[in-house]
Amino acid sequence: MQCPYCQNTDSRVLESRSSENGQSIRRRRECLQCKHRFTTYERIEFVPITVMKKDGKRESFDRSKLLRGIVRACEKTGISHNRLEEIVDDIESRLQQEPRREVTSHSIGRLVLEYLRHESEVAYLRFASVYGNFQGIRDFIETLADLQSPESDRSRLDRSYSEDPGAVISP
Repeated sequence: MQCPYCQNTDSRVLESRSSENGQSIRRRRECLQCKHRFTTYERIEFVPITVMKKDGKRESFDRSKLLRGIVRACEKTGISHNRLEEIVDDIESRLQQEPRREVTSHSIGRLVLEYLRHESEVAYLRFASVYGNFQGIRDFIETLADLQSPESDRSRLDRSYSEDPGAVISP
């Protein structure tokens, strides 16, 4: 590891510990030449995921964008920020485990709803209203009915989309 102060490549590890919920390793190092101490992080390198939007545009998966959408849906619901981070970690992990590197925004939305269904009915409904592009009160009523029916595997939101061949994650 190259020292950020003198660029020497010899250093020794003083301390290692897991960080970011076990997603990385934090190492405290000391340069053997100049004796400065510095911190490095070792992370798994993920293959980039491409998201195909409803309008056909493609963009790189943006974890922070997903978190912002979930945070907005969960405002004033009492769900901790740490829990929201865990949900995003889980979703990102599930996406990384898929063999295809391209997913649809629809499949990501279904994953979010799967988590929010168990966290908060209010957050579920807020997210669903944006994700499902609700046009009126009938859309809310149908979604509430689906939410109250635990046997329902496919919500009105899934039925409102045609079967999506690009969706790689089943609900």
